[in-house]
Amino acid sequence: MNVSASASGSELVYSKDIRITLSRKKILAPFSLDEELVFYSPQDNLDAFRNDKIRDFHEFMLNEYEPQLPKGKAVLLLLPCTRVKPYPASIEHRKINSALLAAGFEPVQRLDVPDELLGALNEHEDPQVLNISPLLHPEKNIVVHRMVVSEPMGLVPYEYVYWWRGRYSPAALYDDPGLFEARGTSVSPWRSDSSARLSSDGKSWRWGDLERAAYVQVHNHIAQLLAAILSRIKNHYSTVIAWVAPGLTHRSFLSSESERALDQIPCYRKVDSRLEKLIGVNDIVNGLVEIHPSQEELLSIRERLTQRLKSERGEISDASIRAYFARGGGGATPIALPEALDVLKEVIFGVG
Repeated sequence: MNVSASASGSELVYSKDIRITLSRKKILAPFSLDEELVFYSPQDNLDAFRNDKIRDFHEFMLNEYEPQLPKGKAVLLLLPCTRVKPYPASIEHRKINSALLAAGFEPVQRLDVPDELLGALNEHEDPQVLNISPLLHPEKNIVVHRMVVSEPMGLVPYEYVYWWRGRYSPAALYDDPGLFEARGTSVSPWRSDSSARLSSDGKSWRWGDLERAAYVQVHNHIAQLLAAILSRIKNHYSTVIAWVAPGLTHRSFLSSESERALDQIPCYRKVDSRLEKLIGVNDIVNGLVEIHPSQEELLSIRERLTQRLKSERGEISDASIRAYFARGGGGATPIALPEALDVLKEVIFGVG
C-alpha cells in the first residue's frame, strides 16, 4: 500500500520502501541501517522479539552480561533511546554527556569511536561526549555507568552502543518509531494483520484493536525484560536512576501503577471491549528504579526555565514557555534542557 498525506507541512508516507529510505537517514556513518531491524508498528515490535539479532542481545543481557566498573560509588543511569543512532551522537545524549563532563566526571578509558562519527559534533564540542566508557568523578568517587532503555533492544549498556561481539552493534543499526501512537505514523498498513485506519482528514493514522493489543504485549514484555536484567545486576550499583522524559514510552516501561497515576500515564489500554493492564518495572520489583525528573523536579525545572527565558527575552507568554519546554529548547526533549541537567547533577551528587 502506498499512501501519502500532508500534515503540518510534512509528507507522511506509508510505503515500506519509502519509510526505509527515511530510516536510513537516522543512522550516522560509518553505521548503516540493517533493513531486518526496522519496526514501524506494535506488530513489527512483536516480531522483533523473534528476530535472531534482537533475541541474541536479550539473551546476552539476561544471562551473560556483567558490568566492568572502576572502584567507587556506582550509579546506573538509564537514558532514553533516540531517533538518531548511535545514541551518543544524538543531540539529547550529547547535551547530557556534556553536562556530566562539565560537572567533573571523566571517562575511565580513552576515546574509542569511529572517526566518521566525530563529524556529527559541532566545531567546539568536546569529542569526549562520544566516549562510551563509565564516568568517574575523582573528587566525589562517584561512578556513572550509562545504559539506554530501548524498544525493542531492551537495555543497552553504553559500552555496546557502537560494537558488540566484534562487529557493529545492532543498537546502532535499527529504527523503531512503532510504539508512538500519538504521532499518527506508527503503523504498518502493508501488513496483513494491520487494523490501522487513516483519519478522516487524511493527516494521520489511528490504531485499531490489533495495534492496541500488540502494544500491550510489547510494553509488558519489555518491562519484564528490563526488570529481569536490572534485578540480576543491581548489586553492582548503589542506586539505579532513570532520566526519562514525561509522557514517553521509556517512562511507562519503568513506572509502577502509583507512579503512573502521579505522572498521568495510562495504566490500561482499551482493546476491543476489554481494558488490558500495562505493567512497569517498579510493578514487578517495587522501587527497583528511581525515576527522574519527578513531578516536583519538573516544577522546579519549569520555574528555572521561566526565569531564564524572561531574563533573556523579556516578556514571554506562558504558551511560548510551554512550547520551549516541550521541545527541550529545540531538537531534544525537556530532560536535555540546562535547567533539567542541573537537576540531574543534583540527583547524582545526592546519592547516599
